[in-house]
Amino acid sequence: MIKRIKKRNLETTIKSKETNHSENSGLNKSLDDNISLFKNIFKNDETLIIREFQNKRLQSAQCCIIYLDGMVNAEIINENIIQPVLSNDLSEDIESGNLLEELKKKVIVSNNVTLETEVNKIVSSIINGDTLFLLEGYDKSLIISSKGGQTRPITEPTSSRIIRGPREGFTESIMLNLSLVRRKINNPEFKVKFKEIGERTHTKTCICYIEGLALEGILNELELRLDKIEIDGIIDSGYIQELIKDAPYSPFETIGSSERPDVIAAKLLEGRIALFVDGSPFVLTVPYLVVENFQSNEDYYNNYIFSTMNRLVRGFTAVTSITIPALFLSLVTYHQEMLPTSLLLSISSSREGVPFPTVVSLFIMLFIFDMLREAGTRMPSSVGQAVNIVGTLVLGQAAVEARLVSAPVIIVTALTGIMTLINMNFISATIIFRTFLLLGASFLGIYGFLMCIIILYLHLMSIRSFGVPYMMNVTRAKDHDGHDAWIRAPWWTMTLRPKIIAAKDLVRQSSRLSKEK
Repeated sequence: MIKRIKKRNLETTIKSKETNHSENSGLNKSLDDNISLFKNIFKNDETLIIREFQNKRLQSAQCCIIYLDGMVNAEIINENIIQPVLSNDLSEDIESGNLLEELKKKVIVSNNVTLETEVNKIVSSIINGDTLFLLEGYDKSLIISSKGGQTRPITEPTSSRIIRGPREGFTESIMLNLSLVRRKINNPEFKVKFKEIGERTHTKTCICYIEGLALEGILNELELRLDKIEIDGIIDSGYIQELIKDAPYSPFETIGSSERPDVIAAKLLEGRIALFVDGSPFVLTVPYLVVENFQSNEDYYNNYIFSTMNRLVRGFTAVTSITIPALFLSLVTYHQEMLPTSLLLSISSSREGVPFPTVVSLFIMLFIFDMLREAGTRMPSSVGQAVNIVGTLVLGQAAVEARLVSAPVIIVTALTGIMTLINMNFISATIIFRTFLLLGASFLGIYGFLMCIIILYLHLMSIRSFGVPYMMNVTRAKDHDGHDAWIRAPWWTMTLRPKIIAAKDLVRQSSRLSKEK
């Protein structure tokens, strides 16, 4: 209720500024009054540029353009708006009774020019980088497309480097990102819906899907959740990802994100829905399944046997990075009879003189490794690599020589850390549940470890992503969905799209056998 009252007060304030000259939030026929109106709306904004001019032959053609500096392409304004209006002989072949319409059709050079009277829409266009064109004697205006400004060039995303595949990556420009996906899906069924979110930032978002593949239920649910968002501003797609996700208290992500156009295009072709956010290079996709954490776009560009091996390695390391420390703790502390005698003696001898118990040593070393990982991530790439290498070698060796921790603890920590880094998309859930399993094993040994594993599995089975079971492909190994879950089957066998997600049109391609027949 409080948010709604604030929103109404904000709208009332804006309208009160805009209705100084007109009660219906419209423009006035006086050019000076219209200029004063927009000066009042953008009061104390020094980036507002107001340029008045008139045609050299037609004295009645007194014009004005208004735009925000830094949001427009100055070359478009100078060459396509100002120069044609100044230099053209408006006294010839121009109907003076409807001069504004004639300027739109015959003089102004732009691929997008619209007539507008509502001040709210005009202000929004100016903020988004368009140019306002006003003319003396008319209560209408022209909104001319002139968006510009500096944007980051298209480069390969540093967060997901590959050896084979497209090198393109999304930028912070939503229209440029849309064009990268459109180039890969040349089909009129590729649909786009724009929506503004944020009461103050009015951030432009875009829902993309392929009509005939995406389910209306998932699309309607996404639009409903977006409409329920009431927040001052959206700076990155992560804001929306957290606000609309299923299982908000779960560390597992139920909404996917990617910086790569080829990944988004592939997901759209499977029936998923993408959400672009202006100012963010990360595009969200729904629904999102747990097996997608272990999949890479490079799997589909390399040999399917090699890709399957890599995918199995990712799955194996994701499981072991969570379980190895807790399993080691259980065996060493509570169930020593399960270890070979020679190994048990070796571990016992390495622990001589170590003041801390194994559980404390594991927590300390894993915490130190996470600090090194975080430091290496935030520092410049060259410095970060040096910090990781020097920190790992020096601290590990020094800790063993000082008898603060035992050598097996260092080995377990190193293995766990390396396996954690293999699945960066899974890293937050890995660290949280690794700690959870360690706590369970520290109290009840192998029984506590197994109890935590059961709780983890039940939690995963209870999660849904926009109505789709989070573990769907994992539990349907014998179905065609299993062809692209833990393994990557040959392309000629993946003739169907995933069930439930693309239930409207399951056929992806004709089978190899049917072609041979």
